[in-house]
Amino acid sequence: MDISIIMGSISDQPIMEKATEVLQELGISYELRVISAHRSLDFLLQYINQFSQRGFQVIIAGAGGAAHLPGIIAGKTNLPVIGVPIKTQTLEGLDSLLSIVQMPKGVPVATVGINNAANAALLAARILAIQNNEIKEKLIAYLNKMEQNIRTLELNQGIDE
Repeated sequence: MDISIIMGSISDQPIMEKATEVLQELGISYELRVISAHRSLDFLLQYINQFSQRGFQVIIAGAGGAAHLPGIIAGKTNLPVIGVPIKTQTLEGLDSLLSIVQMPKGVPVATVGINNAANAALLAARILAIQNNEIKEKLIAYLNKMEQNIRTLELNQGIDE
């Protein structure tokens, strides 16, 4: 497995599945798990201790509210951790964003926009592409396709350079 995707609650799944869609298109292997940092901390710590033997290279962690999941993971591994703040009803995800992005020195968590698991997957792919030419080529093709889709939309709307 290349990437572990962890979400703090099953209710986060519709958001985090956006990451799996991107990874599937790029042909990058992943594992998707629901593990609460607050309700199942011991299990989370056991899972983190298995990262290297399971071959994970990047971790994507989505959480809402207090959003401790990405920070706990980053505090227990030297792998890159990408946090996905999940929108909450109370503060529209701002609480999640601030909880993830304001990590103390020595515990870095790359953070994407609220509910933007697709960008987390693309960032993870870019990290893997540094040493994997096959992923690099697929990522370039994905980005070119995305650009072509935008250009087609612009042309259809009469927007020209």
